[in-house]
This record gives sequence, structure tokens and C-alpha cells, in this order.
Amino acid sequence: MNCLVDGTIPPSSGLSSSSALVCCAGLVTLTVLGMNLSKVELAEICAKSERYIGTEGGGMDQSISFLAEEGTAKLIEFSPLRATDVKLPSGAVFVIANSCVEMNKAATSHFNIRVMECRLAAKLLAKYKSLQWDKVLRLEEVQTNLGVSLEEMLLIIEDALHPEPYSPEEVCRCLGISLQELQTKILSPNTQDVLVFKLYQRAKHVYSEAARVLQFKKICEEAPDNMVQLLGELMNQSHESCRDMYECSCPELDQLVDICRTFGAQGSRLTGAGWGGCTVSLVPADKLPSFLANVQEAYYQSGDRCLAPEKQSLFATKPGGGALVFLEA
Repeated sequence: MNCLVDGTIPPSSGLSSSSALVCCAGLVTLTVLGMNLSKVELAEICAKSERYIGTEGGGMDQSISFLAEEGTAKLIEFSPLRATDVKLPSGAVFVIANSCVEMNKAATSHFNIRVMECRLAAKLLAKYKSLQWDKVLRLEEVQTNLGVSLEEMLLIIEDALHPEPYSPEEVCRCLGISLQELQTKILSPNTQDVLVFKLYQRAKHVYSEAARVLQFKKICEEAPDNMVQLLGELMNQSHESCRDMYECSCPELDQLVDICRTFGAQGSRLTGAGWGGCTVSLVPADKLPSFLANVQEAYYQSGDRCLAPEKQSLFATKPGGGALVFLEA
């Protein structure tokens, strides 16, 4: 195969440029080999293949790359993978703004540390509730096995976990395992030397964020008059939780979020893994021109922000279709 690769997604910006490349490579390879797989199968294979670089990523980026449809957002759910249409409000647009802080997930351990903190929190919660904790990997599994709501899981956290950080030794005591078992059987290679795990904060973020996703969908379905305001409030709560509980923001993202809200965004939050990359803001359509001009001036024209073309730094967007193969007739 001889391949020429081209793209317009800014790299390391939290806009899934690496997943886009993997999905493109997977689809092209299938096409060249004359093979057929469903979009769901292809998304799952692409998600699995990305973990070979050592990043313990999920499957959301790959799923939307294949399952996206023009004109509608999607609620992505796993086990089994499925996508449900979510109709977005007509009077507002989503604006992407790049903080210009690059985040290379494969070259840093922040991302994997969060995955491991969530894995340890899931195991401690499972043990607290007398579940088979050694088989549990994800917080979602604890909720599913208990058959309770996200709101109930938030109450269980208050009883089962303490806000003070856990040391590896305390985690071992809670689970009744040795330090060697923790390092070799649970932690990933680049998280074995971590000295503190914030299990309470990470679990609280994940369950509350999952609840916000479902609230967002519900508001879109019910379409009240103040819909854009309500959706914006959820986005703002999300950023606060990312910043304070999951600690995956950075000063530039926080500054950019504040600027976006100041100039008319009803809601603004980081998008992607965090620690850099982009914000996404919900902006009333009639405020869009002034919003773009003001944010451009306040963030990008102060200091040496971005050498990238302006259009890559700040742009309005709407849901597009998923990956396609164009064949010459």
C-alpha cells in the first residue's frame, strides 16, 4: 500500500486527531483488502489498536468517527457499543477554541494515572459493596452490578472513600494485596511509581459527569424555552469538575473558558483529554460574530499564542458525518 496522508485537525489539541488517523488507516486498509466490517466492529478494533502505544484510552473518539451523522449529536454508550441521536438546539452554535497548549498523551503519564485512579476507586467501591472486586476495571461496572443510579453512586462514594489522597500502601491494605501485586497486576507500566491516588475526587467526577451527559440529552429532548441556558450551565459544571475534581485542566484552558463566558458563551468547558488542547463553548447564534472577534482579540492577540493559522484556533462547528471512502469512478 502506498498512502498519502493529509489532514486539517490541529495535532495534540484534544480534537481526536490521532484517533482520526487510526480510523482512517483502518478503513483504508479494509477497503484495499476488499473486506467488510460493521461500523461498530471497526470502531472497537480501532480503539483496541490505539492502546498499543501505551495510552489506556476509551473508545468514544473512534465510535463517533464512524457512527457520526450530519445534523445530529450522538449519545455514545458502551457494553455493547451503540449511538443514539441527540437533537441540539437550533438557536446556538458550538465554538471550538484552541488554547495552543499541546498535550501529547503518549509521551506523558497524566492520562494513564487518571485511568488507574478510576480503576482503583472502582475496586475499592466494589470491595466496600462486597462485589468481586478483582474482576472490576471500571466505575461503570460497579454501578451496573449494584443496579443503582448515578446519583446513588455519588452517595456511596461519600461512605466508601475519603477525600484525602490514598498512598499505594493504603490501597494495598484496603484490598488485602501486596505492593508487588498492586504494581504488576493492577497498575500500568508508567504508573507504578505514583505515590498518591485521589480516588474520591476521580470517582466523584466520573459519576457526576456521566449524570450531566444524561441530563444534557434529557434537556435536548424536552426542549424548554431556556434550553440553551440550562445546557450551558451543565457545560460550566463539567469544566469546574474537570478542573477541581479530575484536575485535567491547565491555567491557559481556565483563562480561555473565562474569556469565552465573558464574551457571550452560555457554557464553556475543556474538550478532549485535557491538560491543554481546546475548549468548546455554547454560543447563541446571534452573538457569534461579536463572540469570535472578542475572543480572538482577548486570547489570541495577547502575547505569542499561536503560530497556527487563525481558522485552526477558533471556529464555529456543527455535527458532520462519519468516516467515508470516496472511490474514483
